[in-house]
Amino acid sequence: MPEAPTTHRHAPDGLILAIACLAQFMVVLDVSIVNVALPSIQHDLHFTDAGVQWVVNAYVLTFAGFLLLGGRAADLFGRRLVYLCGLAIFTIASIGAGFAATSGQMIAVRALQGIGGAILSPATLTIIVTTFRGEKLPRAIGAWSAVAGAGGAVGVLLGGILVGELNWRWIFFINVPIGIAASIVALLYLREMRNQDALVKLDIMGSLLVTGSLSAIVYGVVHASSAGWASTTSTSCFFAGAIGVVVFIFWELRVASHPLLPFRIFRSRSLRGADLVMLLIGGAFFSMWFFLSFYLQNVLHMSALRAGFAFAPMSVAIIAGAQVSSRLTSRAGVRPLLFVGTLTAALGFAWLSTIQATSSYWTVVLPAAIVASFAMGILFTPLATAATSDVDRADAGLASGILNTARQIGGSLGLAALATAATSRSNTFANPYSPVALTSGYRLAFLISSGILLVAFALSFLLPASTGRHRAENVVVDTH
Repeated sequence: MPEAPTTHRHAPDGLILAIACLAQFMVVLDVSIVNVALPSIQHDLHFTDAGVQWVVNAYVLTFAGFLLLGGRAADLFGRRLVYLCGLAIFTIASIGAGFAATSGQMIAVRALQGIGGAILSPATLTIIVTTFRGEKLPRAIGAWSAVAGAGGAVGVLLGGILVGELNWRWIFFINVPIGIAASIVALLYLREMRNQDALVKLDIMGSLLVTGSLSAIVYGVVHASSAGWASTTSTSCFFAGAIGVVVFIFWELRVASHPLLPFRIFRSRSLRGADLVMLLIGGAFFSMWFFLSFYLQNVLHMSALRAGFAFAPMSVAIIAGAQVSSRLTSRAGVRPLLFVGTLTAALGFAWLSTIQATSSYWTVVLPAAIVASFAMGILFTPLATAATSDVDRADAGLASGILNTARQIGGSLGLAALATAATSRSNTFANPYSPVALTSGYRLAFLISSGILLVAFALSFLLPASTGRHRAENVVVDTH
């Protein structure tokens, strides 16, 4: 990537790495920190049980829809400019979320945050790849990945502290000083670099089509929880979403000169299999954090602070599972780890589906959640390896981006469907807001998630048996 002329001062490699990691930490922190605050946000902004999931989905949908676009923007316009733009959008949206007075305002600024995150996150990795060479690059990527994992662990704990000691608005305001500090350091020390020979143009229409289509489908699923699957609004949304997907495919294949998603990359069997498995895994695991947050606070009556501490062991289990699989992938290959990971996760979710309104956190919830979380960590590295091992090195970044997008989309669609199922089950009780009714809905969601993971286990057979064995490389998965 040729370096553009610049007058910015030279900075030590450690400082450049800190610039990239700080912003990535903020993006990941924002995803995990919100889960603990959802019950408080629901109460203060008068969200319905089905509607509160849009605090998560509004972010996830725009993040997933614009992730590939953000990655290409860094190459075309330069890593420094795109980094600063993404940081500015994310920080301003965080201020808006902190001051949101209605549910509509919250959803709007969360969508804007997702766009900022989609621009910012790929730029942080671009900064690392264009700065470090040789043996320094794997270590830098390892630090970037570790920060992402730490962001998830710190987020649930920090969220509990901020909500418990202050209020939920501070989970968004905390991004402001981080964003300002990162912007100042980047302005002073980060040199601009761009590929001045790149012919890539931004496929904005492709991003709008895929994001709009998915939003329509998810809204249809959410609306179905109260109005029914055959309601006019739900069916109209499903129809509009399906038409949007068809138009997106036509646009990418026939119209876009530089498509957001070149379909030629799906000639890779291992990539296709990895994306399908990741789509299902995202759908199952997004729901775990969402429903456990409500169960701990609304059924077990934990404070936000206690709930934050309750989530911390689960985040540690994810990091531990990722460390184990990163050491085994090159020796065992992808498929054995996927088999073990999906079956273990299915067991963990089946265990979670046995919770009662009077269950103990220590003897039921925690061990089951740790089993599921450890399995989630196991699945990261083999899926990333499968997605990138059978494509040209020039397409490795695109393959990783598609895998991460599949996880975000699967999470959004899965959460919408499972929240709908849980709400429908709770509504069959005389008092749908009683602990017993709420727990019944959560149990159903966990049981369905267990079934989804069994389907993921079956789809793992689609991957070539030799994928990943003795070929694992340093690949990165977004840990949202």
